[in-house]
Amino acid sequence: MSNSLPEPQKGTAISLSNISVCYRLPNEKVATLKETMIRLIQGKVRYNSFMALNDVSLVVKKGEIFGILGRNGAGKSTLLKVISRVLTPTQGRVWINGAVSPLLELGAGFHNELTGMENILLNATLLGHNRKEIKQKIPEILEFADIGDFIEAPLRTYSSGMIARLGFSVATAWRPDILILDEVLSVGDAAFTQKCTERMRSFRESGATVLLVSHSIDTVRSLCQRALLLEHGNILEIGSASEVSEKYAHLIFGK
Repeated sequence: MSNSLPEPQKGTAISLSNISVCYRLPNEKVATLKETMIRLIQGKVRYNSFMALNDVSLVVKKGEIFGILGRNGAGKSTLLKVISRVLTPTQGRVWINGAVSPLLELGAGFHNELTGMENILLNATLLGHNRKEIKQKIPEILEFADIGDFIEAPLRTYSSGMIARLGFSVATAWRPDILILDEVLSVGDAAFTQKCTERMRSFRESGATVLLVSHSIDTVRSLCQRALLLEHGNILEIGSASEVSEKYAHLIFGK
């Protein structure tokens, strides 16, 4: 990645320049690991290239709730992983201004055999907070998650909605510079979704940036100022949330 590119303008939270991610996939199935290793040594394994993202450029401003729409396999999760620095792009430049708090998948960073309380301590530590900071935030986390006595039960006894409650509560207990949410609002009930919405709006008002992946057109229209539409790793549309939502509706419903 070139260091000669100019730094993004003031007020920018995220800047991506010509980002591409290429995966190499074997084009034939091999029955066993032993057979795979033999074929690798012999140079007989052939690969197909798959472009998960193709020349994606994007600027997201500070204090913006930015929506990402696209069908399954469009490249949404890959894009979020690049922005979260979980994945290094094959080419292009990533510039992030601030600390990123990612909630990329349900239960990410959680352990099924640990209790909810133990998972709070583990997850908050992974997010970079010390024990004193975590203990101060625990009452707020418990109140927001609202899972009652289950907080002392192993995570494997939780429903997907309860895991989402706990994950969102921990990730947003501290106001992040950049919050990344991947389909988190799709698993909660209406009351919890409203709480999440209010928290995201308060973050925006205080200058934080939120990236929101959702299949819900209504959610993107109501929460986001701008959005992008991905299809096969390419940006089909970028603009106001209403314009991009309309394009997405046309793509999936034909209207």
